[in-house]
Amino acid sequence: MKIKHLTPLWGLGLALLLSFGAMAQSSSGKVLRHVVMFKFKDGTTAEQVKKVEDAFRKLPTQIKEIKGFEWGTNNSPEGLDQGFTHCFFLTFASEADRAIYLPHPDHKAFGKVLGPYLDKVLVVDYWTQK
Repeated sequence: MKIKHLTPLWGLGLALLLSFGAMAQSSSGKVLRHVVMFKFKDGTTAEQVKKVEDAFRKLPTQIKEIKGFEWGTNNSPEGLDQGFTHCFFLTFASEADRAIYLPHPDHKAFGKVLGPYLDKVLVVDYWTQK
């Protein structure tokens, strides 16, 4: 067998090894959650809010370190939201992945979209516990 025929197999083997390594990293079952909540400035239009939502929803396609993503708007009947309306929930496999995400150019670009409309932001990060 010629070496050139082994190259695709070697590449596949390396990809599988790297994938297994990433799975082993979270074998404890714990993942790092990054929770972000927004309160928009008074007068922010529905169209402007949608622009922010769309920009945030793009981040998982732009930043490979984001392993999970969901979001939604507040519908709690308790009235304890303090004006925060939007919650974005990102999952990372490691603190190193989060460290890549935070200064990432696409994350910074999102901040520029958000900035004009943001009144307050609340961020909480935690390692999941069982």
